[in-house]
Order: sequence, then structure tokens, then C-alpha cells
Amino acid sequence: AELMARVHTLLRVKRLYDTVQSQAAELKRWSAELEQRVAAEVDRNQRLTRLQRFFSPALAQRLLTDEAESVLASHRREIVVVFLDLRGWTAFSETAEPEEVMQALAEYHSLMGERVQAAEGTIERFNGDGLMVFFNDPLPQPDAAVRALDMALAMQRDAARLQRSWRTRGFDLALGIGVAQGFATLGRIGFEGRIDYGAIGPVTSLAFRLCGVAAAGEVLATTRVLTAAEQGGCTALDGCARAMHGPMSLHGFSRPIEIVGLRAKVPAHEAQ
Repeated sequence: AELMARVHTLLRVKRLYDTVQSQAAELKRWSAELEQRVAAEVDRNQRLTRLQRFFSPALAQRLLTDEAESVLASHRREIVVVFLDLRGWTAFSETAEPEEVMQALAEYHSLMGERVQAAEGTIERFNGDGLMVFFNDPLPQPDAAVRALDMALAMQRDAARLQRSWRTRGFDLALGIGVAQGFATLGRIGFEGRIDYGAIGPVTSLAFRLCGVAAAGEVLATTRVLTAAEQGGCTALDGCARAMHGPMSLHGFSRPIEIVGLRAKVPAHEAQ
């Protein structure tokens, strides 16, 4: 009886030992799986953060489901480029206090950034008061011209409201915008540890030149962009003031370019 009791005790101990060993193995497996999941999530968040430097959050999320590396590789595509900057910024930044400059920039970037994200544009660069955005890349946007002009005119309406606040603080600033359409080479630019996503081609220079000669509150666009937007049913053009500038000679371009000036319809109480 004593021997049988000892045997039963040893069997119970063996079963408990086997259970503990099995649970330890399962716990080790779960730990390894959890570590892999955490590593994958960290990598995903890092990729998302990198993509959100250039693309809207919604577009960045979509790119994560595709082969982002192939999307960001160098390629050629027709795009619509929007370039904007503030008139009077140089004089303002030279005379205003640094805190005032940073506050004005924050207000400006916040409003313009919201419009870029809403239109799902791709940000090429921030350069102080300058901002370059393009459409139809990295994912195709058949209504690229419509998106570009919708965004540009909405930006001018926002800027008109912002000017009211700036004037009360003695800031003499206004927004000028240039819009152009054409082919460019796009892809990653930079070096390991500091990579940007950019566009290279005459269309970017054209949008920049148009922005440079645009008057305060004006959107200067090529007739090519205007025609594409009209054909795409751009409702932002309804009630929009237009001024045909005719063939315009621009620095860096051998031939004059047909240009149209657009002004968003702004309620009188907001423009004052």
C-alpha cells in the first residue's frame, strides 16, 4: 500500500512537471510570436510615418497595402503642380519678431495643410512660406486638374479670411498661386537617412514662375490646366473671376505661354 501511494504521488508529480513544461513551451512560442508582431507593427509605423511626410494620411495608408518601394521608385508621369507662397513675406520676416513670424507660419501652414490633405495632394516641399504640391502621383488621379484648381481657389478663400486677422496685427501678407500641367520624373531623392519624394521637370519650374508673377489673391494657371478642369466639371470655377493674360514670356521658357488669372469669389465681409 505504501509503495502504491508513492507511485501515485510520483505519477502526479510527473504529470504536473509535464504540464509546466508544456505551458513553458507554449509561453515561449507566444512570446516569440508577440515579439514578431511588435517588430512588424513598429516597422509598419515607421513606414507610415515616412510616407506621411509626403502624402495625405489616407493615401499613406493605401500605399502601405501596396509595394511602397516600387511606388516610390523613379518613374515618369504627367502631373499637375501647384506652387504657392506669401506676398510680402520677405519684408515681414525681416521686421517682425521671431515669435510673430512663427505664429503666422503656423496659421498659414495649418490652413493650407488641411486643403492639401482634403484634395489628396502630394507635398513635394515646405520652404518657409513656399509650398509645392502635385497631383496624379504616386497613385493615378484622373481629375488631377480639378483637384488642383479646387484646392488652389479654396486656399485663396482661406487666405482672404486669414488676412483679416493678420491686418489687425499689422501683417501685410497675401497669397499668390501658380498651377501648371506637364510631364515630370518622380521618385525618391536624397541619401540613406534623409530621403525626400520629389518631381523634376519643366512643369515644376513653370508652376514656380507662375506663382512668382501671380498677383496677391490670384491663381495663375496655364490654359491647359483650365481646359482640363472645365472638362472635368470643376465646380470651383463657377462664379470665379477670370482674366486672360494672353501669351506670357517667363524666365527659363523660350516660348510665351497662354495664361489665365483666376480669383475665388470671396464674401465681401471676409475680404475686408
